[in-house]
Amino acid sequence: MSSTISDWVDVRIVSRLDAGEVLGLLDDSAVQGGWQEGETLHLYWPSEVWSPDHLMRLRQILRQLDGANEPEIQVHALPHQDWNQLWAQSVKPLRVGKRMVVRPSWEPVTLSPGQFEIILDPKQAFGTGHHATTRMLLEWLEDIVQGGESVLDVGTGSGLLAMAALRLGAARAVGIDHDPVAIECAQDYGVLNRFGPELSLQCGELNGLSEDRSFDLVLANLDRQTLRQHADQLAGRTGTRLLVSGLLVDQREEVAAALTSAGLYPGRQREQEGWLAVEFLRSESCEGV
Repeated sequence: MSSTISDWVDVRIVSRLDAGEVLGLLDDSAVQGGWQEGETLHLYWPSEVWSPDHLMRLRQILRQLDGANEPEIQVHALPHQDWNQLWAQSVKPLRVGKRMVVRPSWEPVTLSPGQFEIILDPKQAFGTGHHATTRMLLEWLEDIVQGGESVLDVGTGSGLLAMAALRLGAARAVGIDHDPVAIECAQDYGVLNRFGPELSLQCGELNGLSEDRSFDLVLANLDRQTLRQHADQLAGRTGTRLLVSGLLVDQREEVAAALTSAGLYPGRQREQEGWLAVEFLRSESCEGV
């Protein structure tokens, strides 16, 4: 393979891990994309920057996410033309619930009355809605957003959940992510979808959020370790309801214990493809318990 910017390294990970979650923890600006193909996660680096150090870092992240069950990793050369075709084919329109369509700009769709679309041309795999962890929250938003809510999306990635909440009737939404690349992409998507000041996208940590207030609804599509580490901060920002996703079924109890200690209590839950989304409520609220 020619070692030029026009060629790529396709790193294939046999795992059900979320591409956005892996990319977020990698925090590597050289990664140019990632997508899910069944139970195989593809990540792409330009061949000229790929090195054994990237592979070592990737193995560390996978051990952090999946403990002793380190998945198989395969490294393949990929010509630029093939990468372009694969990348365009990897993201198709996604219909979620009864009202929502998430699509790339090159795949037009016909909307029925009452439906809306959110356009995402993914630059990296920060939440295109196709993974079960994101899809469950999108479906849940359609059921619970009544109109006028304030929403905080922690680990916002592409900003998709925040934008969906607004389209469903929330009054304002704040998305926060520690990754500047993700926030830059999300801000572009906000402009593309014609959002105004009702959508605020910030780069930073939760404890550095510019607004000193709680939110009616907090969304957190994060990994188990991050949810546990930030349980107190998530609870402190939750006015009524917190929806968490990104959990495998067997990780529920330890995350629930951390959030219960912080003053929130588990309510309803949803499961898709072995992944779990769980609702947590303030102790003074009986809804959903």
